[in-house]
Amino acid sequence: MNTAPPPATGAWRRLTAAYATLLEWLLAISVAVLVFPVALQIFSRFTDLLPHYIWTEEMARLLFVWMIMIGAMLGIREGTHFIVDVFPSATGRFGAALNLFASLAVLVFAIVFAWFGIEFTRFGWNRTSELAELPLWMIHIAWPITGFTWLAFLGEHVVAQWRALTGSTS
Repeated sequence: MNTAPPPATGAWRRLTAAYATLLEWLLAISVAVLVFPVALQIFSRFTDLLPHYIWTEEMARLLFVWMIMIGAMLGIREGTHFIVDVFPSATGRFGAALNLFASLAVLVFAIVFAWFGIEFTRFGWNRTSELAELPLWMIHIAWPITGFTWLAFLGEHVVAQWRALTGSTS
């Protein structure tokens, strides 16, 4: 089943397409930057060439969390995250109904991530990590951003699936 949103034609779709492009760049950058602290950790543990840096573990954790969350955001946009094809050959209105049901189920997760992510971020707002003294909100805020991004991207899917289900073109 193809659950990816249709090509960007309206203003909202163009905006979310631009946001997805930004997320793709941020994902590539986070993966590229993640290599640096992890490499420092490895070389400092197994050689005497580098001192044992403490901040690398927390920096790697921050980048890893963001890498996962950005990947999950893009997975929702592309229709590849949280999707299980129980009826892979389902097409037409039945396929649209299945996709709509799946999107509404994922919508529950998006609301949980957004709602409780805000509380999670408030919890870490004035706290810092113990070793590198990174502000914890920089990690915690990934959850509500992910939830709200899922809501935006799921909105496209739900509208497209509803139109396919009802046969509406507007």
